[in-house]
Amino acid sequence: MSDVKQKMTVNIQRCKGCALCTAVCPKKIVEIQKEKRNDKGYFYARCVDQDKCISCAMCAMMCPDCAIKIEK
Repeated sequence: MSDVKQKMTVNIQRCKGCALCTAVCPKKIVEIQKEKRNDKGYFYARCVDQDKCISCAMCAMMCPDCAIKIEK
């Protein structure tokens, strides 16, 4: 198991996969995954590299559903 602290977490049930968060991430580490869907049938966002996350919160600010939480 990885010792990497989760800086970006997504409430998968709130996310509707709009991809606005992927467009604003300066590190380009946010993606809409295509393996699983939430209960509403949407593919949801995820951070693919927590080590590279700089906790800028651009993704959280852009999210219209307040589905993203950022921790330092």
